[in-house]
Amino acid sequence: MAIRQIDKLDFKDKRILLRLELNVPLKDGKVQDTTRIEQALPTVKFLLKGGASVIIVAHAGRPNGNVVEELRLTEIAKEMEKLLGHKIKKLDEAIGKKVEKEIEKMKPGEIIMLENIRFYPEEEANDIKFSKTLASYADYFVMDAFGTTHRAHASTHGVAEYIPAYAGILVSKEIHALSPLLEQPRRPITLVLGGAKIWSKIGIIKNFIAKADHILLGGGIANTFLYAQGHYVGESLFEKDKVDIAREIMLDCEKNHDQLHLPEDVIVADEMSDDAKTLNVPVTDIEGDAKIFDIGPRTAEKYAQIIKNSQTIFWNGPMGLYEHPPFKKGSETIAKAMAETYGTAIVGGGDSVDCIKRCGYKREDFTHISTGGGASLEFLAGTMLPGIEPLLK
Repeated sequence: MAIRQIDKLDFKDKRILLRLELNVPLKDGKVQDTTRIEQALPTVKFLLKGGASVIIVAHAGRPNGNVVEELRLTEIAKEMEKLLGHKIKKLDEAIGKKVEKEIEKMKPGEIIMLENIRFYPEEEANDIKFSKTLASYADYFVMDAFGTTHRAHASTHGVAEYIPAYAGILVSKEIHALSPLLEQPRRPITLVLGGAKIWSKIGIIKNFIAKADHILLGGGIANTFLYAQGHYVGESLFEKDKVDIAREIMLDCEKNHDQLHLPEDVIVADEMSDDAKTLNVPVTDIEGDAKIFDIGPRTAEKYAQIIKNSQTIFWNGPMGLYEHPPFKKGSETIAKAMAETYGTAIVGGGDSVDCIKRCGYKREDFTHISTGGGASLEFLAGTMLPGIEPLLK
């Protein structure tokens, strides 16, 4: 996919409206994880080096168009300033006369961070007037918040209607890593999909039925498919209203070489805890009110072998409740196989990223770790994302 990138842009003495993904975990007003801030730094440094003045637009949490004091970006700005080693002027508003005055005074090499853009209901409404106001602050718009590219908001899509839009370093890296899966991936191709809900994975499964050699399912998603297949799943988490969709997908997969794989054995327990008593059983032997909390060792090893024999692998969603040690083994086996494969190994989704961290692996152990779970799923489902469309050449 060909996009306009900032390395092709002369932004000396220009003002850049830079959309970043700074939605980091906050506790008591303090930043708990700086990963997303660190990922934003290369683009900011590149723009500063080129002589631009930078106006940062970002959000935190879900304030739903209201001012929520604990979701102000003040502490995030302080943390970014420390990591960047460069002064950042944080404003208490995102639009208005005060903002305009501060921007008018900006000199090359200066940075302003606007207040949480989602404090304004016009942001998520992709309001035209609001988009025009944001666009009026700058000469160019740079999109570097891949995790928000599937949102048609004012700061991700609307502003690009009024000033030229370019992809930042992070967004360019994401598109460069994910596009080959849709265009000319090396075979065999394997999707590993887990997590609780099926709805976010339907698009990617349907798009890859005719492309993937293997689709490996775990987590709550697998439970829904097992139920649709006729298995008793006890008190396990599954989506009864998605059973028909699961059956439809299974039929489509049967027509395409039967590449859908479901757990053959599972880890069950009566409760979800760090010291739960577990039992490994075949999926045909689940009884009573047992709950499935992980894929079993036989399934995990089968999945791992498929991964090791694949040339392109995409993983989104854990295989079980990995936060609890008794239910971590399935995801741990997948993570190990992904890290050891000679193929292209891509991981997407916040839970998957957290999972590989807990399993002791680093970002560099994989080909690529996507910064946007929902965005990467929609991208690979073949959807044209609102935040990407304005960047196309």
